[in-house]
Amino acid sequence: MEQIEYIIYPNGRIEERVTGVAGNRCTELTRSIEQALGHAEHQELTADHYQDTTVSQPLHNITYTSPSQQEY
Repeated sequence: MEQIEYIIYPNGRIEERVTGVAGNRCTELTRSIEQALGHAEHQELTADHYQDTTVSQPLHNITYTSPSQQEY
């Protein structure tokens, strides 16, 4: 089952987890929300990202920092 989970922390950091999707389709599914959230602070692609079959492992985690939390 495809699933996108967002964890929003009190400091404004948002973590995104995609499961149940193999290959680069996970980035296609989340592209519009990622653009709306702004600059990704960190992106971690797992081995499942490079597979062609559906799996139930997280494909990537992305951490965002809200503009008010960023250091300039």
